[in-house]
Amino acid sequence: MTGPHGRIRPDPPYWAVIFTSQRTEGNDADYDATAARMERLAESIPGFLGIESVRDIDGAGITVSYWRSEAAIARWRDHPDHLDSKALGRAEWYERYELRVARVERATGHHS
Repeated sequence: MTGPHGRIRPDPPYWAVIFTSQRTEGNDADYDATAARMERLAESIPGFLGIESVRDIDGAGITVSYWRSEAAIARWRDHPDHLDSKALGRAEWYERYELRVARVERATGHHS
């Protein structure tokens, strides 16, 4: 499976962390810089497979990160820089959010 940025994801099974959120208004520059830094950090975690993210004009968003194992997800979840960013998110950037972790059993698609 081809992932974002042209990366090749392995055949399933693998794991998806699904983060849905509603942004607060303002502070976009700090948020965008932190999001970019967190993506680079995630890429450095062994077992990271890729990420896809979208946000609409009203601030509703979904980010799905893909991982080889639950252990890799735990390394990401517990990384000190990620913990700091999550605290900022709760305090400043999100009105609400939900996190789901799912095992991907099947994946199909079409790529031109």
